[in-house]
Amino acid sequence: MIRVVLADDQTLMRSGLRGLLALAPDMEVVGEAADGEAAIALIRDLAPDVALVDVRMPRADGIAVLERLAPPPPTILLTTFDDDEALIRGMRAGARGFLLKDISLEQLLDAVRRVAAGETLIRPAVTAHVQRGIDRLKPDFDRIERPEPLTKREREVLRMMAGGHNNREIAEALRTSEGTIKNHASNIFAKLGVRDRTRAVLRGLQLGII
Repeated sequence: MIRVVLADDQTLMRSGLRGLLALAPDMEVVGEAADGEAAIALIRDLAPDVALVDVRMPRADGIAVLERLAPPPPTILLTTFDDDEALIRGMRAGARGFLLKDISLEQLLDAVRRVAAGETLIRPAVTAHVQRGIDRLKPDFDRIERPEPLTKREREVLRMMAGGHNNREIAEALRTSEGTIKNHASNIFAKLGVRDRTRAVLRGLQLGII
């Protein structure tokens, strides 16, 4: 079973999401929170497989929840806003995915399953907003229009970076040394023409390799 925590200040929204998730035989809503502070406490206590967290909540917004949990559990941020800056900040805080609140049942269940499996998810509906954020990031040196392809292991490392994992956590997951992960990261940065993890993830999303 995929254990899910819902965090949204709108009771109707939580009820709707809970009802949709209840239709899936492999999912269980184990807790609900109506504000950010409650979400932080609930997620720490329950350690869910996936957290669905509203970007806009009282007491602590969804991004603050991610930042204070660091590292957060696999988290999907929910939004109704054309707020590309919030999406970029969410990525930096370790969000695994983003969904607009007008999603279908199929999109919701697919998103939860994919994020629970370790994937990174950005629905087409919000890709344009993320792209605007990418375009505003001034590159530190000339952009490589056709970067050298990443190896299979480098793509795995980049996907885990997108999930907010640090080098030690990536090394443990891939059963290798932290020094090896640092070398992979350096290779990724060089191939993508970036200088840090955030730009590497954004560039990977732009190129469709995450």
